[in-house]
Amino acid sequence: MNEKRILQVTKLSTKFRRKEEVTTAVDGITFSLDQGEIMGIVGESGSGKSVTALSILRLISFPEGEISEGKIHFFPEQGKEINLLELSEKAMRGYRGKEISMIFQEPMTSLNPVFTCGMQVMEAILQHLPVNKKEAKQRTVELFNEVRLPRPEKIYRSYPHQLSGGQKQRVMIAMAISCNPKILIADEPTTALDVTVQKTILDLMKELQANHGMSIIFITHDLGLVSGFAGKVLVMYKGKIVEQGLTRDIFQNPQHPYTKGLLSCRPPLDVRLRDLPTVEDFFSKEKTSHLYESGNIVSDSERKKVHEKMYSRPPILEVKNLKTRFPLSFSLFGKAKEYLNAVDEVSFSVYPGETLGIVGESGCGKTTLGRTILQLVTSSSGNILFEGTDLASMPSRKLRELRKDLQIIFQDPYSSLNPRMTIGASIMEPMKVHKIHKDSRTLNEKTISLLKKVGLEEQHYHRYPHEFSGGQRQRICIARALSLNPKLIICDESVSALDVSIQAQILNLLNDLKREFNFTYLFISHDLSVVRFMSDRLIVMKSGKIVEIGDSDSIYAHPENDYTKKLLRAIPGTSMHE
Repeated sequence: MNEKRILQVTKLSTKFRRKEEVTTAVDGITFSLDQGEIMGIVGESGSGKSVTALSILRLISFPEGEISEGKIHFFPEQGKEINLLELSEKAMRGYRGKEISMIFQEPMTSLNPVFTCGMQVMEAILQHLPVNKKEAKQRTVELFNEVRLPRPEKIYRSYPHQLSGGQKQRVMIAMAISCNPKILIADEPTTALDVTVQKTILDLMKELQANHGMSIIFITHDLGLVSGFAGKVLVMYKGKIVEQGLTRDIFQNPQHPYTKGLLSCRPPLDVRLRDLPTVEDFFSKEKTSHLYESGNIVSDSERKKVHEKMYSRPPILEVKNLKTRFPLSFSLFGKAKEYLNAVDEVSFSVYPGETLGIVGESGCGKTTLGRTILQLVTSSSGNILFEGTDLASMPSRKLRELRKDLQIIFQDPYSSLNPRMTIGASIMEPMKVHKIHKDSRTLNEKTISLLKKVGLEEQHYHRYPHEFSGGQRQRICIARALSLNPKLIICDESVSALDVSIQAQILNLLNDLKREFNFTYLFISHDLSVVRFMSDRLIVMKSGKIVEIGDSDSIYAHPENDYTKKLLRAIPGTSMHE
């Protein structure tokens, strides 16, 4: 046995039973982790990577799920070996959180909303370490300092809802390292975070790993994230490890089609593709042969020709000196004393057939801007001219009539759909509201046509949202937006929570629909590489203001603003063709 070995997983299988159906989520996997090593486990949703982590900690719910076979050997110190699967539950609690700790994917659901952040970290310390409450509090504040939380004493007294996503994730990291664990498992710790926050979290974890000598298992669906973080990587597909080795070797010479697909699904940073490759493409030699041929690469001359025609026409949307503000504090008599300028004197135009990208970190005002344009949020001042008509001063009745031309696709497709309505009814609902296709037969035919248009099947018509994957639900929301034949569609972080391969499919679908129907898009995202792939022009927002605007390729190649440069530096190197 390797003297540096701290964890050895051998032929591990985990199964879940639902009525008569048995699903093997983890299928006979074997791997090892050394002391002080950072190892990445990469795969899409359903690949088994999170179930692997939960199996190591024995957090698989029984009787629905069970670890059916295998061994998990933990080596807490030289000469000591423990098979975690043979421990009693009471004995396992002594290792869980103290020797092997975990950062879960969604910090808001992992933190208890009724307790302060300080109390929750204190609880973990008091449970595992021989300290009193005063010492536990002091240790908690020290931990908040170590994970670089601002004003640690204030954070100690704050509740989870009072913190940003990045701050909540830092609290979770502080809790995870509070007992100096030998192994830290980080399950998608940066998903849905801004690229700059994502980078700071990864840098912080690497620094803590060096300071504490921990071993880290880093779980993600994005191979690009592990490139500069983990020394070794396992690629999981349908419960199996299909490839493993040194990160640099796998990046330079991937062997399995699935690995090649994951490396190529993110928009490349060196060329502009017409269609992004997907994982499925790499299982077919015929499909992969054309992915990087000239026919799939958009040339500069082609873009210039399209833009000359596009920008010769009058704009479809003009935003002039738009301002949206929210009250922060009130006087004793309820009058606002202080305001937040979420959108601050913003002006720009959008042209028919254009995709205008809006990028920036959380809190920059990009989502508020999109909702203000649709008048889902009331503007404080300024003009929103859609085909010459000012939406900001339009009566609500006329605005409702015009809304069929202006649609939005939200970030979370599940919360956008009524769980009690079939997807057929959900897609049909806007057409009924706007009295389009009044007879039921035509409505049904149109709905089925829309389902097929977004890559779904006719038999999906009578199913409910919970029966679909995240990518399929986003396709349903796109079909719903298309049902009114809109002229302008606002995509608000519509792919940020999706696996990279599903993300590629949705981006390709949006571009295919744009080419077919000549849609105009406002594409909002915190991911600059995705926005660049989609957009003709790009707006960079910070603190409610536009700090840079121009051709997306030009901004990427020659950014002028320091904030834009910061966003670009934070993009993980994800293209295998860089």
